[in-house]
Formats: sequence, C-alpha cells, structure tokens
Amino acid sequence: MAQALLSIGSNVGDSAALLRGVRDAFGTQVLGASSLYRTPPWGVLDQPDFFNAALLISVDDTPEQLLLRCQELEAQANRVREQRWGPRTLDVDIIQMHVDGEEVRSEDPHLTLPHPRAHLRAFVLLPWLEIQPDATLGGRRIADVLAEVDREGIERVEPL
Repeated sequence: MAQALLSIGSNVGDSAALLRGVRDAFGTQVLGASSLYRTPPWGVLDQPDFFNAALLISVDDTPEQLLLRCQELEAQANRVREQRWGPRTLDVDIIQMHVDGEEVRSEDPHLTLPHPRAHLRAFVLLPWLEIQPDATLGGRRIADVLAEVDREGIERVEPL
C-alpha cells in the first residue's frame, strides 16, 4: 500500500470545480483534503491567480501508475502544456510518496520524487501542512520549511 501527497492547482475555467473533481476521482482513497487556497502565480507572473489544494491519498498504484492517473485527470480537464508555469486548467503533481512506509525517491526526468521544487512553494506547503502537520520533506518538518518561504498573497478560501 502506498500513500501520496498530491498538489493540485488550476487558474483556467471553473478552478474550484476542477479541483473538487480530482478529489472526487480518488474517492475513498482520499485520506485528507486541504482547504482551497487562492495563490498568486509562481514562475510566470502575468496570469490569473491560481486555486490550489493538497490531497493525501492511499493507493495500490506504483509511482508510475499514479503519475499516469494524474496525467489522465489533467487530460480530461483539457490541460494544454504550452508554457512552463503558465496558465492551466489543471495541474496534478505528486509531491511525495511512501510505499510500505518507505519514502520513494526517483531521479527519473518524468517523475522526480520528492518533487524537486516543493520546498520553494508556499502553495504546496501551506495546504500540505493543513492536512499533515507532522509531515517532513527532506528530513525537515513542513512547518519549518514553510517558515522560510514567502506566503504573501496566499489566502484560504473555502473547504475543498
């Protein structure tokens, strides 16, 4: 059995509905869902604000199988990859995964685990902290990592 932390985001279309659709797609596999957060864009600044959330899920999937499921959800939402960090209908990222209690590490260019930029992104860390306050990333508590990241402009909006 595996547990994974997913970061989900959207800034095109009905973002809240798209993120709820991801939660609903995982159904009973969802162990925890954060609130919905409105966050300023990261990377490419000239675009609408994002809505972001985190999901903690329990799955029987391998990391590669879970990645395919995430990509299928993005495809169903008509995700177009035109610009790195640009606007998107849906982004579903695997941030961290544990199989049988052991953290999965991967340097595969298609699936790097843990996510290589998670420690820089308040829009990942803040929702994650909400649902898993004792979590660690790179051996450090999420709360400590978050304390070093700019949270300006991020606001909790409503339950996911």
